[in-house]
Amino acid sequence: MFDRIKKAFSNIVKGLSEKELSESDIAKVFSDIQISLLESDVAQETIDYLYNELKNRLIGKKFDKSMNNELIVRNTLRDIMQSIFNAAGEFDVIAKIDSKRSMKEPCVILFLGINGTGKTTTIAKFANMLRGKGISSVIVAGDTHRAGAIEQITEHANRLGIKVIAQRYGADPAAVGRDGVLYARSHRVDTVLIDTAGRMQTSKNLMDEMAKIVRVVRPDIKIFVGDSLAGNDTIMQAREFQRYTDFDCIILTKSDSDYKGGSALSIVHVTKRPIIYLGTGQGYDDLKPFSAEAFIKQILEGD
Repeated sequence: MFDRIKKAFSNIVKGLSEKELSESDIAKVFSDIQISLLESDVAQETIDYLYNELKNRLIGKKFDKSMNNELIVRNTLRDIMQSIFNAAGEFDVIAKIDSKRSMKEPCVILFLGINGTGKTTTIAKFANMLRGKGISSVIVAGDTHRAGAIEQITEHANRLGIKVIAQRYGADPAAVGRDGVLYARSHRVDTVLIDTAGRMQTSKNLMDEMAKIVRVVRPDIKIFVGDSLAGNDTIMQAREFQRYTDFDCIILTKSDSDYKGGSALSIVHVTKRPIIYLGTGQGYDDLKPFSAEAFIKQILEGD
């Protein structure tokens, strides 16, 4: 995993650890490895950020034989990447749910993202994860546009023994979401997990409808579900969803496949929102907490 991006960062370390550095030295190294970073799904603006930060921190730095030059550059890169994740902060979903439970109110969680990202399956995994922590859920079939969407989410819920709130196709998703919240309140259910239509971020009407769902349902948590294999498309999608919904955190799916790693670094840099979980397979248990520290270590050290 991460072979291409690890090689790109390794080349940065080697290229910047041989002498006193000038701006042209750093520019040349980045020019040489920019394609590798782009092919690793690192967004251009994130590449520019890495370049500018390295330039600010390393220009004029003198290396000699008494210093572990590669370690110095590697640690500088580590600090820069860590600053990207630090800027996004942390989001503790379980703590938020527990806070709402203490007030005897359901925690309303809205899942956002386009078709094909694995959003519906992610909701099922999320419900299963909550159940393992003793937290109950009701699932709202809020995708009333895509044929088969209601049946798909209902099938997952039936397998997990979880109640589904649904209406007919073409119904107002905001109204379905409101029904789910009312059900949770009257039945003392801890969380309301709302599926939504996989809107293309380029459709203003559909994005406006998404914003309406947020206004009507007033979710406590908004989670963007992105495909880790979609590269810069995922970054563009996240940017647009953030503009309309101001989501709180991110789940990246399909990270068990040919996941290059750059999308995780870039999506956090662009949105200033943390990744909370990675989807790592098709099973209901295949939802793993994301660790920025482990991610950076794997890229820079290969562990």
